[in-house]
Amino acid sequence: MLRLNRMTDYAIVVLGALAHRRGEVLATAQLAALTGLAQPTVAKVAKHLQAGDLLTTRRGASGGYVLQGRPEDISLVTIIEVVEGPIAVNGCVDGAQDPCSVANCCFMSNQWNKVNSAIRATLEGITLADLIDPSQLFTAPTLAADTPPSPHRPDAASAGA
Repeated sequence: MLRLNRMTDYAIVVLGALAHRRGEVLATAQLAALTGLAQPTVAKVAKHLQAGDLLTTRRGASGGYVLQGRPEDISLVTIIEVVEGPIAVNGCVDGAQDPCSVANCCFMSNQWNKVNSAIRATLEGITLADLIDPSQLFTAPTLAADTPPSPHRPDAASAGA
């Protein structure tokens, strides 16, 4: 199973918060409050993102982090590779950290490069802007009582009985 690690999920959430607050400088405490993540986690993620040139820092009393660039220009591949390193579906692909020991005699090695390239191309086509919906970010959830019953919801039929 291909699976992104939790720190990548957190990185996308932090980047989303900064994208939502376009151009604002936010301290880790503010980011933690906005995202619901623990402040040490936000600090750790922010350091990775800063090292990957996705965030810049401002020092001082009103210091913190700011998104570097536009959400439309930050690809999912970039975020993943900043946090997790190169994308490699297995040890047989070019650029894998632990190359396959039988790659020189395996008939599948070139095929895995095709798979890896296809995955990278797909992830390259998805941006931070695609992942976030500013109208839905960091807003209080609406209460069910505020929403009129819908005839399409299963509970609506029993409400009228």
